[in-house]
Formats: sequence, C-alpha cells, structure tokens
Amino acid sequence: MNEMIRTPRTTMNLGHKQQTRGTELDELVPSRYALKVGDIDVLVVSDGMLSLPTKMLAHDTDPAVRAAWLEDMFLPPEMIDWPLNVVVVRSGGQTILVDAGLGVNPNLPRAGRTAQRLEAAGIDLASVTDVVLTHMHMDHIGGLLVDGMTDRLRPDLRIHVAAAEIEFWATPDFSHTSMPDGFPDALRATANRFLSEYRSQLRPFDEKQEVAPGVVACRTGGHTPGHSVVRLASGADRLTFAGDAVFTVGFDQPEWHNGFEHDPEEAARVRVLLLRELAASGELLVATHLPFPSVGRVAVTGDVFRWVPIIWDY
Repeated sequence: MNEMIRTPRTTMNLGHKQQTRGTELDELVPSRYALKVGDIDVLVVSDGMLSLPTKMLAHDTDPAVRAAWLEDMFLPPEMIDWPLNVVVVRSGGQTILVDAGLGVNPNLPRAGRTAQRLEAAGIDLASVTDVVLTHMHMDHIGGLLVDGMTDRLRPDLRIHVAAAEIEFWATPDFSHTSMPDGFPDALRATANRFLSEYRSQLRPFDEKQEVAPGVVACRTGGHTPGHSVVRLASGADRLTFAGDAVFTVGFDQPEWHNGFEHDPEEAARVRVLLLRELAASGELLVATHLPFPSVGRVAVTGDVFRWVPIIWDY
C-alpha cells in the first residue's frame, strides 16, 4: 500500500493554510489515518462533518435526559457535528472502498470530501476494484453519484451490498424514523438514483460475503434491513467497521433510538450484541460516525460500555 502510506513531507504553518513543497492544502487537520490489520492495509478517510439536530441522537428519550447527557459530554444542546468516515482496504491484490461518503449536497456543505481525499492520499479511483456498502443511506452512497464519478471508476467495479438492502429501498418504510424535514425524500431519491446508475455492478449477498482474503461483509439488519458490518481478519489481528450500528452516544446509552434507524428496537439489540462481542474479543472498532480517526476498542463493566480510542500512531 505504498500509495496509501506515504512518508510525510516537511510542512510549514502559513497562517490559515498549510503548505508542502509544491503543494498547497486548505486543511490544517489530518483527514486520513493508516494502520495495518495483519497483512491487510487499512486507511480511514474523513468525508467531513454532518451538522444535525441533537434530537437525532435519541428521539425516544426525555429531552431533559438527553440535554443532561449532552452537557456531560461538553456538546452543544441543539445542533451537533457528526463525523463521517469511510475506509479503504487493500487485501489480496484488491482495493476496496467501504462506503463512499455523502457526495455533493448543498444542505450539508461540510461533507462530501471522499474523492478529493482519496486523491490526496495517492489513491487512483480507477484502482478501486470493489465497493462495500454498509447500507444505502445517502451519506454512504452519495460519493458514487458525484458528476463524472462513473467515468473515473473502472467499468468492472463490483459493488457489494446486502440483498435485503436493495429490496428495502424499492419501497422504503420511514414509519419508525424521526428525521428532519426533507430527509426521507432525499434518502429515497438518492437510493433510487444509485440503483438506476449502478444496478448492473451490484453483487448482492444474503447474510455474509467474503469480498477479499480476510475481508467479510456481514448483514446485521437493524439500522436498515440490509445494514452490514465489515470484518477484517489477518493473523491474530481483527478489526470491525461497524457502519451505523454504533454512534458515540451508543456506548453510554445503547438502548436510545437514533432518528435514522428504520427499526430502532432491532438496531439497539444489534448494537448491544456487537459491543459485547467487541469487548470480549478486544478487536479494533471503526465506525462511520465516531470521531475521526474512529479507531479504538470497547470496554464493558456490567451493562456499561466504554469507548477506548487508540493512541495516535505517528
């Protein structure tokens, strides 16, 4: 993964911009983080931030209880920044993009950076052999719908997604969600457009699919009927990309219902089972909406879970 893990060049802080020799970057904060899982190369890439109402964290909870949790976490009471992460994996000669970010959305202008940040990491989009979608919400598929994207991707690209997810978006049910106005229509329209443009490249699976050596997509359901996680295993090392099965609030309050969950009770059950499994195994966890670089482990005492981020490895 030489293109993905490059030796940093000398940098200089120049006011509001950072310069490298011959290159000027508008960002002062890191947007990619590389690690190894045995022989598998992994790159976590930030697609940016989503600004959403704090009610989305727990629409079924007493507002006063939710407000107390936000205050305890030093978070604002009304709107909150949700990180948005995707992952690139290299194994067995394949380059796999796990989720694709938001793409262009004028209502969420701080996200949609995946394509630019892959390029900044030296990853040619034409080198991507496979895409795995944890589910088909627009912040996971929108990056594939950016103008000109189909021309930059290889014609034999394989897109792996649970068959239950494809079936769900034919007639999606939003009756158990609690989303801001406009979101159901936007999600439905984005999913329909995605299926129209990429249907011939879809590789649906039922419960489990090995995408590359040591890279397995596993359907969990809950968040959406076809929601999946991606499990990496090489030698003694393990990592799970949990998609939207786990949010920051889910460690303290795993039973709270997230506003984007289409089956919140099942989503909570999936979350608790996954967190208990990860706590028992000690393997690494990365998730879509945990703070970048979103790499850590899960600890548990009784019924209380705790997020333990790794030490940043330079």
